[in-house]
Amino acid sequence: MKILFVHNNFPAQYRNIVAALAREPGFELVAVGAPTSRSLPSVKLIRYALPKADISGTHPFARRFDIECRRAEQVLYSLSSLQMSGFSPDLILAHPGWGETLPLRSIFPKARLLVYCEFFYGAEGRDIGFDPEFPVPGLDGHIGLHVKNATTLLALEDCEMGISPTRWQKSTFPPHYQSKIDVIHEGIDTLRMRPNPHARLTLPNGQYLRPSDEVVTFVARNLEPLRGYHIFMRALPEILRCRPNAQVIIIGRSGVSYGLPPPTGTTWKSTFLAEVRDRLDLSRVHFLGGVAYETFIAALQVSSAHVYFTYPFVLSWSMLEAMSAGCLVIGSDTAPVREIIRSGDNGLLVPFFAVDELAERIIEALAQPTRFSELRAAARHHVIDHYDAEQVCVPRMRLLLNQRLGAPPPGGKSWPRKFGQ
Repeated sequence: MKILFVHNNFPAQYRNIVAALAREPGFELVAVGAPTSRSLPSVKLIRYALPKADISGTHPFARRFDIECRRAEQVLYSLSSLQMSGFSPDLILAHPGWGETLPLRSIFPKARLLVYCEFFYGAEGRDIGFDPEFPVPGLDGHIGLHVKNATTLLALEDCEMGISPTRWQKSTFPPHYQSKIDVIHEGIDTLRMRPNPHARLTLPNGQYLRPSDEVVTFVARNLEPLRGYHIFMRALPEILRCRPNAQVIIIGRSGVSYGLPPPTGTTWKSTFLAEVRDRLDLSRVHFLGGVAYETFIAALQVSSAHVYFTYPFVLSWSMLEAMSAGCLVIGSDTAPVREIIRSGDNGLLVPFFAVDELAERIIEALAQPTRFSELRAAARHHVIDHYDAEQVCVPRMRLLLNQRLGAPPPGGKSWPRKFGQ
């Protein structure tokens, strides 16, 4: 069976299923992605170019779609060369978010298409308009938001089925497409991401932290409001005042992944740090920026309280990884966090805008660490039981590929005929 993966940042969400398929006989695996894509063993990777384009003459509503069409053109060139080499996929797994799925059905009409349904933009009940601190887009903004779904809608029309990582993310899609979408998370490596009582995190200043220290952790790809960075920063003064030995580890870059950009010439990181700077002991607040994965693991393993806040939006891997590492996760009471965390059972939930309550929960976690030992253990067990890549998520994906899309089962095994049994 020939399988094609299309993702601008390959392997991304496909890392675990690709690794599993690569270990099995009978598969020819090819991936197409942007220059940032990374190769994996047993996978032929084709990187397409991203030439600069002037879209200033394009209508503002259509600029994103213009860029997506240009990207789709580059994917088309790559796929045409692939087709001429004799490769014709039986199955295509692709992310529709950047326009890369636009040429797939035309160039490979007989292939079965499975799209990754990460998020469907909408003006209500999601990230837009959630935070009253920031401006709500007007009618033109709503139209632009609607157009952001264009390539996703075309992919949903073309595909045999879709995959969403959480039930809530699936629920953001139009009801008439939801019957096509199954919920399967890509999975977490719970063996690598596990508690370690001997962990040691070395800071840039040479200081090191261990699990016995009072450590508060906050992680986001970029430090921005959508991931609750402003709420966390506003809670810090009280935390540091009440816990004079507490150390704060903040991992994340200064750019923008999602949501509104900061005022020109600034970053969200600097904006909200400046708001509380004069009330912080900055010798105990450590901004690590982007870090190596091993550093990230060590930070979670020494954490006394890990804060994960988000607008109603895509769930970050980091929250599940923190739970797998045995962290006490203090999360925002928002979707899809509340789908995973049951407050008082396997973590704690706090209303997103409740700065004082967030500070109180963190202070309690630092002052009474043994009180939350059962929650930490329950968090890890929950991830192992429901989100472990090797034991849960990849087998579910393989079963799905076998039953719904015709991929042969691993090792010639006979699977049940009805998915999910």
